[in-house]
Amino acid sequence: MITGLTWLLACQLAGEVLVRLLDVPVPGPVVGMLILFVLLRLRDAGDDATVVRAGQGLLRHLQLFFIPAGVGVVTYLATIRDNVLPIAVALVGSWLIGLAVVGWTTVLLERWLPERRTT
Repeated sequence: MITGLTWLLACQLAGEVLVRLLDVPVPGPVVGMLILFVLLRLRDAGDDATVVRAGQGLLRHLQLFFIPAGVGVVTYLATIRDNVLPIAVALVGSWLIGLAVVGWTTVLLERWLPERRTT
């Protein structure tokens, strides 16, 4: 489990370093996840067991990771109350855009990828 956590943290650190060095407007953990994805794709299928175990351990306690975000929201309740309409429009708009992108991507992938369905 320690090895898997080390891989996860190393990828996140590499993502943070790359974002700061290249001055990219993308969060470091997102770049770290992309690095982790590439590393897992390049490794043998059996080599990722430690990362999977570490990920499962983190997912078991996922609800604890939302506590700091909830405290942050409570801290800014007055600001949120003053800007409720723009926040609601941004949330609904981004949700609709995400829904459309996922739908279009699914349609394109179903057209391009070979038929693998079992009926």
